[in-house]
Amino acid sequence: MSSPAAATLTADQQAAADRVIESLAGPGARLREDQLTAVAALLRPAARVLVVQATGWGKSAVYWTATAIIRAAGAGSAASGPTLIVSPLLSLMRDQVSAAERAGLRAATLNSSNVDEWSTIEAQLRDGDLDVLLVSPERLANPGFGRRVLDALAGRLGLLVIDEAHAISDWGHDFRPDYRRVSDVLQRLNPQTPVLATTATANARVTEDVAAQLGAGNAGSYQPGAGSEASGPDQPSAGSEASGPDQPSAGSEASGPDQPGAGSDASGPGQTLVLRGSLARKSLHLNVIDGLSPIQRYGWVAQYLPALPGSGIVYVLTVADAHRLVDAITAVHGPEVRVAAYTGQLDGDRRHQLEDALLRNEVKALIATSALGMGYDKPDLGFVVHVGSPPSPVSYYQQVGRAGRALDEAVVMLLASRADDAIWDHFATATIPDPDRMRVLLDTLDAADGPMSVPQLESSTGFRRGKVELMLKQLAVDGATDRVSDGWTSTGTGWTYDERHYDGVIEVRRREADIMRDYIHGNQCLMQLLTSSLDDPAAEPCGRCSVCRGRLTEPLSSEVPDDTVRLITGALRRSALILEPRKMWPGGDFGTRGRIAGELAAEPGRVLAHADSPEWVDLLADARRGDERALTDLGDAAVTTLSSWVRDAGIRPDSIGSLRLTGTVLADKVADHLCEVGKRPRVSVPVRSGDGPGREATGATEAVYWRDHLGEMPDVAGQNVLLVVDETASGWPITLAAAELRRAGASAVMPLLIHRSV
Repeated sequence: MSSPAAATLTADQQAAADRVIESLAGPGARLREDQLTAVAALLRPAARVLVVQATGWGKSAVYWTATAIIRAAGAGSAASGPTLIVSPLLSLMRDQVSAAERAGLRAATLNSSNVDEWSTIEAQLRDGDLDVLLVSPERLANPGFGRRVLDALAGRLGLLVIDEAHAISDWGHDFRPDYRRVSDVLQRLNPQTPVLATTATANARVTEDVAAQLGAGNAGSYQPGAGSEASGPDQPSAGSEASGPDQPSAGSEASGPDQPGAGSDASGPGQTLVLRGSLARKSLHLNVIDGLSPIQRYGWVAQYLPALPGSGIVYVLTVADAHRLVDAITAVHGPEVRVAAYTGQLDGDRRHQLEDALLRNEVKALIATSALGMGYDKPDLGFVVHVGSPPSPVSYYQQVGRAGRALDEAVVMLLASRADDAIWDHFATATIPDPDRMRVLLDTLDAADGPMSVPQLESSTGFRRGKVELMLKQLAVDGATDRVSDGWTSTGTGWTYDERHYDGVIEVRRREADIMRDYIHGNQCLMQLLTSSLDDPAAEPCGRCSVCRGRLTEPLSSEVPDDTVRLITGALRRSALILEPRKMWPGGDFGTRGRIAGELAAEPGRVLAHADSPEWVDLLADARRGDERALTDLGDAAVTTLSSWVRDAGIRPDSIGSLRLTGTVLADKVADHLCEVGKRPRVSVPVRSGDGPGREATGATEAVYWRDHLGEMPDVAGQNVLLVVDETASGWPITLAAAELRRAGASAVMPLLIHRSV
């Protein structure tokens, strides 16, 4: 087939585009050929364009330019209304609002952190005073938002942008059911509205799925050829993302001999034009270390963090890991190396403070969960370290893509562990619907007199709240449920489990886990393996990674000093977590709901080990086997925790009891040790034998079980009782035992939980 026709703009459109690009990338900057192709396509009614390009390519420049041209087309015209951008994260929205303003556009966002501004922003939107509105996919699915905002936009939206569009596809690494509903919203607004979807992390299957959802199918794929460079000398790619030297190379081939390219009808009604380029990142020096224990990984980060270039991000898998690793680094370096924990539990203001601190290099690193990922833009981010491997090479590529956007060199390190396998297994099935549970949930909604809230459904079904929320959204995608202002309802539409489809999703995820194993084992160039997993036809050895070079990036080493590990272990074991008492009864089958009376509540307790705490995992394993040395060490740690607890809280136990919920001797042995050291009397808190409530039991179901299996409480009138508990995830047995001890006369109940499982 002939070469793609060159995309062109009118003189007025080109002038508007030049103003935007120069405001973003400097004087003389111009749209590259591939960016121009996307912009020109979006100026057609009903256009569907999917851009799959590496971080730093300048995807945001496409939608800012298209917005400026559309808005300049004529006030009041249905084709020149505002742009609606669906973005996944608050940090991304904040950066995009700033970028839009630099491009001369009036932008605002509606999200959970600016509720007090909603009325003003919605009025500006109705009056035509906004060029761009940014919302989350969850906000898009909210019925109140739909009634107030989307209905006001119906028929006059200029452009819909779906950022991080891989989240539309459940074949992808970050599927979100609320994102899947974007296409439904599009149909409500106006099918003639142009749509742009962008992502840096989509393989061929995800690309095909997203393209099909945007239009009737993937009509074609265009990949820019030679000549798609910035038009001015030494000009960065257009857009604030693309200000560095690490740009994807031009010259990639079209994906097939019969694929339509730029200027064809690929972006016409019912079809999706796909623009896909090379995904290799030349600035990244990829490294991997395998075989370190969990606590050694903490030691590695603490030891080598000062040697890493500039400032960066250290990714961990859990919120608890983020805080523990901050404590570990502080134990080794004190205040000289500034770090902070960044997790989804922080409020918006604190997140902004930390993001800005990293932007200004006021901290060496943010120790972050995946909450700091898509959309965070620091062009000079010098390194990304992962303590634990994500389950997918696609998600890993997305996170390491934060580094080196405007640098010649940035360091990427993966500290892998055999424990990561369990996380990958969980990921493979975590979002797959359970057909039996889905039917229970639907039957519950069908039998209800009206809408039901998530807490009501949790109580009625016994399913965990997070699982209920996910199931409702998945059912909504298939049209079986609907979210209304008072809760959730059943639509009456039949729902069937697509076994073949979900078996395929699981198989894809397991293959991705196998790719990560190959990555960890160094079976191939690390960059080539990552880009191949994204079906990049230009994937080739990078010559810079630890596999290609046969060594780690200097001055890094795989050796972790034993002294560093011992220092961190001791420091972390002294940092017991607070165990907040439950405040409310569960209702449902339990029969009692509402606030737990103060005279029945436990005191704020302490937790020695949370989940798979690396400083505890080996000691707990030995103690569970009955190793006397380990049991003594565990008892000594409990003494240290109790001493600081008594000092800080001003409450001292008069007697000590144990609550044995598992088949181990941990609670009894630790309680005996505390009685011996503290010279306190021992009391019995009996538990009747049984099979346990089951791992899936929650709320009322679990509370009923423990209420029925607690024995008669001892006489503890006027005593402060320290209650040593071996292991629980929910805390319900502690809540119920504390209430019974208070009824038996205890002045206070102080729970000491040895292991909080998940």
